[in-house]
Amino acid sequence: MKDELAKYIEHTLLRPDAVEADYVRLCQEAVEHGFYGVCVPPSRISLARDLLAGSDVRVVTVVGFPLGFQSSAAKLFEVENALTEGAHEIDMVINIGLLKEGKWKAVEQEIREIVEVGAGRLVVKVIIETCYLNDQEKIKAAQLVQAAGADFIKTSTGFGPQGATVHDVELIRRTVGDKLLIKAAGGIKTRESALSLLRAGATRLGTSRGPALIK
Repeated sequence: MKDELAKYIEHTLLRPDAVEADYVRLCQEAVEHGFYGVCVPPSRISLARDLLAGSDVRVVTVVGFPLGFQSSAAKLFEVENALTEGAHEIDMVINIGLLKEGKWKAVEQEIREIVEVGAGRLVVKVIIETCYLNDQEKIKAAQLVQAAGADFIKTSTGFGPQGATVHDVELIRRTVGDKLLIKAAGGIKTRESALSLLRAGATRLGTSRGPALIK
């Protein structure tokens, strides 16, 4: 019997030094344990898609990763490429600097453009990288993500100085209610940590430690 926690996990491999054998192992583990999906770099989408053919495991990739300061045009190109390569979902990083400058219309517009490209074809998750934001900025970011029509808000890339926290998930959940799904990611190293984030309101978990969490 598969662990109930597995269905919430996106088994993630975004290390710059990962090689093909690592992605093969990732996909094998995802199928074996019944994980929701795998999260891989854009250059590995087609490999993951082929490895997972015939399974229920979803292929997730990243856009504007990990810093978010690419142009909107570059991010849109990445979204189109994700579609062409066969991804099912994308995790897109906002322009954090624009948010902190209070250029909220620009932040919302970029998200909206990506949502429109993916409409009906891709699940769109928006990474706000909470470790760089104060609580008021987190609230505003959540409101912008919701207004732009994204499917999920995601806490972190896992590349910042801090990942997901129960406080941030609870804050986002209070802000958006039940109208937006939440993916917690970054630093989820123990089963108890994973369960705490789910209890706080997360609906998906991004972690490179999936097999360890369900043992």
